[in-house]
Amino acid sequence: MFVAQAAPHLVAHISSTATWLLQEAAQPQWDPISLWKQMGWVARTVVFILFIMSGWSFGVMIDRWMAFNAARKQSRAFAPAVAGALRDGKIDEAIKVAERNKRSHLAKVVTAGLMEFRAHQDSSDIPGETIEASKRALERTEAIVHAELKRGLGGLATIGSTAPFVGLFGTVMGILNAFKGISSEKQTGLTAVAGGIAEALVTTAFGLLVAIPAVMMFNYLTGRVEAFDVEMDNSSSELIDYFLKRRGAVRR
Repeated sequence: MFVAQAAPHLVAHISSTATWLLQEAAQPQWDPISLWKQMGWVARTVVFILFIMSGWSFGVMIDRWMAFNAARKQSRAFAPAVAGALRDGKIDEAIKVAERNKRSHLAKVVTAGLMEFRAHQDSSDIPGETIEASKRALERTEAIVHAELKRGLGGLATIGSTAPFVGLFGTVMGILNAFKGISSEKQTGLTAVAGGIAEALVTTAFGLLVAIPAVMMFNYLTGRVEAFDVEMDNSSSELIDYFLKRRGAVRR
């Protein structure tokens, strides 16, 4: 009797439990692996492209960070050493100091001017043409060093400006897939649009995650390049002044 009375309640409980389990199984999963499985080939291609762009941008960031820090460190050691050598008139010693600091942007520029200056040192006088030649050598080297310092920054700017649009392309495709799901299943529930919404959200977020660091680091690194340019200009001007003073001292 008790079993007969409890049987309908047990069946109802089992039925409700089975329904709940089916609903849970039908609900979309939001972990990265499940999201990747729900994506179509277009969204996966977008994520793969953004992943390559992110890796390349972080590679440029690390490379430029290391190069700029090395340039700053060696320049701080180079500037007082070469100034002391030039104060004593030791051109060869100043060139040796510059060659020991090859990663310094200042050393690269100053070396070019000193090498041009030394090429005419055997003369009893230093004509104005030599000063102009040294100035041109400094300007050429400044342009070369500036290009070296900016290496990779153009690509970083391109990634920062295009990554959101690449992610937006994935967003559009995800929304289209969501509408396709509604059309095919003839319903508007979460299950019908989950895959497309997942694609849209993931590609949008990934595009922003790639673009934001790239833009921030591009602006920061560009500012450091501009600071290096000012330092190289000042060093070139000081070296030209030194050449002019040296010419005046020889004439007297």
